[in-house]
Amino acid sequence: MLVEASAPGKLYIAGEYAVVEPGHPAIIIAVDQFITVTITSATKSGSIQSAQYSELPVKWTRRGGELVLDIRENPFHYILAAIKITEKYAREQGKELAFFDLKVTSELDNSNGRKYGLGSSGAVTVATVKALSAFYELPLTPMMTFKLAALAHLEVQGNGSCGDIAASSYGGWIAFATFDQQWLKKEQQSESITNLLTKEWPYLTITPLPEVPHLRLLIGWTGSPASTSDLVDQVNESRADKQTSYEEFLADSKTCVEQIVTGFHQQDISLIKQMIKKNRRLLNELTQITDVVIETPALKTLCDLAENYGGAAKSSGAGGGDCGIVITDQKSGILPLMSVWEKAGITPLPLHVYHYPSPTTKRSSHES
Repeated sequence: MLVEASAPGKLYIAGEYAVVEPGHPAIIIAVDQFITVTITSATKSGSIQSAQYSELPVKWTRRGGELVLDIRENPFHYILAAIKITEKYAREQGKELAFFDLKVTSELDNSNGRKYGLGSSGAVTVATVKALSAFYELPLTPMMTFKLAALAHLEVQGNGSCGDIAASSYGGWIAFATFDQQWLKKEQQSESITNLLTKEWPYLTITPLPEVPHLRLLIGWTGSPASTSDLVDQVNESRADKQTSYEEFLADSKTCVEQIVTGFHQQDISLIKQMIKKNRRLLNELTQITDVVIETPALKTLCDLAENYGGAAKSSGAGGGDCGIVITDQKSGILPLMSVWEKAGITPLPLHVYHYPSPTTKRSSHES
């Protein structure tokens, strides 16, 4: 038996940092670069292989129903957590566990293995959940996929909003607000995975947004990778003594993102651009509050150049490097901006928003 499943990478458009607080929304997109997980049946032992880490497979077996690696340290934490959670759900659904060889291929890094900040850990978690659910013949909705992958992701990362998981699970443009993680941890102590999938998770919302004709999204890469976990930790540590300012940032970010959602529903590009600029200002204010540099000099150059050419721009995700995004309309001069970006050492990324096909659409290998 062979199954294959892919999950797209993600980029944050607005609402960063505030999104780690339950109920505070962000806008996120899925992008048309993928992580693909292939699973083939095996006997007596299985393997996990990923070119991201090493061409050599990591061998594993089972002891007392648990998957056990036969090396002490492994870089496959997200894959293993996704296997553990999905197989726990499979057992609850009466499925008999089997051995398999699992192989991961990624388009989310460049040819030198440098990360673009497209959410590879979230995408590999979602792709593993999807592939295993197909292997064990477990039908999943996008929300079930999200919840299984979020349970796995939190087991490894411990912080973050799981917004990348939502984008990889749903595709397209989404408005996302995270759930109450303390509630979930408490529920996990007494509830089955099956029950957790059927329950409402407090504060969690994932809302697909309509496409806006003539809206163009441009993405630039600064060439310097950033660690989301580290940056979120730094903000969490430094905000405590400035709680009032931080609360104001949260409230302003929520209002700003809600206005962007309104812009999508009203097909109002000028409102969306206005709020993207406001969100950039808010993130710069957060830097003043926390002393954590979100908009690096390279990201500032990326954004300032985009504004010179009529776009609304800001850092994407945790900042500190990685990507910046620009919202413009199709009438704007995009090629001149690409040219000045390249002269400034910024790489335009040829990424597009990825939408999962509707059930009636013919499926390709990326849409498993």
